[in-house]
Amino acid sequence: MKDLLEVTESGLYCAAGDFHIDPWRRVPRAVITHAHADHARPGCDRYLCSAAGKLVLRTRLGPGATIDCLRRGESLSSNGVRVSLVPAGHVLGSVQVRLEHGGVVWVVTGDYKTAADPTCDPFEPVVADVLVTESTFGLPIYRWPDATDVAAEINAWWRANQDAGRASIIFAYALGKAQRLAALVDPAIGPIVAHGAVAKLVRAYRDSGVRLPPIDGVPPGARSVGHGRALVIAPPSAAGSRWLRLFGTSATAAASGWMMLRGVRRRRGFDRGFILSDHADFPGLVAAVEASRARRVLVTHGSAEAFSRFLRERGLDAAVLPTRFVGEAPPDGNDDPDGTDPDGTDEKADGVTPATAPVAPAADGDAGMGAPP
Repeated sequence: MKDLLEVTESGLYCAAGDFHIDPWRRVPRAVITHAHADHARPGCDRYLCSAAGKLVLRTRLGPGATIDCLRRGESLSSNGVRVSLVPAGHVLGSVQVRLEHGGVVWVVTGDYKTAADPTCDPFEPVVADVLVTESTFGLPIYRWPDATDVAAEINAWWRANQDAGRASIIFAYALGKAQRLAALVDPAIGPIVAHGAVAKLVRAYRDSGVRLPPIDGVPPGARSVGHGRALVIAPPSAAGSRWLRLFGTSATAAASGWMMLRGVRRRRGFDRGFILSDHADFPGLVAAVEASRARRVLVTHGSAEAFSRFLRERGLDAAVLPTRFVGEAPPDGNDDPDGTDPDGTDEKADGVTPATAPVAPAADGDAGMGAPP
């Protein structure tokens, strides 16, 4: 029997339902797990996303995109494939795509994290026959500290910089990480200032109902900002830019799971590195796989070969799912090596390895994709 999903030149495709999940290029119908640029490409004829993430996706794709959405607990049928979207905990509106067809359930996680985040719905385990999971941080060395402890470290660093008359510039990916960071730090310490790439997504979060502290933009024509007291949140692509001169003498830091690797911080020239990731760490990945009860697991992104081997050693039918975005190395200078992430929005480093491979069971169908039935 043919697999329900296959990897094509345009990405992960469900032939039975006639739609792609997070396609790599323009397609007629795209189911989107979240609005990061390597998952939500512009130019598709029609998009389906979660209701919680619609405004963020609209911000990324522009006013001309046709976007349908599903609320929590809703589903739709596309040619006999029942599609529902379950929170993934990665960023606002991120979801896992649950597909049911012929009595078999597939779940495509997209990117996810299992740690708490005040700016998005928490990850919900989904029972499946076949699970497609990311593995950006799929090695045992990746184990995240508690986010509240990391926030306390950032607050202390910010206060120390103020005492020394320095602004605190922290580089964080513009979608998800920046908003989570703003929600975690103590706004009583001083003003929080956002780069334009961050600010437009802050607005989308607020308009979606997420509560965030006051965050200032930079007024046009400003010659100085913050007077050495501000916490400045900027995407990694802003490092070394003239825009940073507005803040005068400053200390720099980065917030990322890659900060576990000391060499990354050294090569990028940051004064500090704070371990804060919007992806699951190794224990989180293992817990998600176990909770799914899937006997077949397809692993993508990052340490896919190592993580799938680990799962096979535990008795699962696990294999690597080929993908164009391998993310095997931490970002190291260029946040967008192949042009997929112009705002520096996501933590994965993109590589380019197009592949074609079948992956599990299909049949016949009934409806089209649009509003839920």
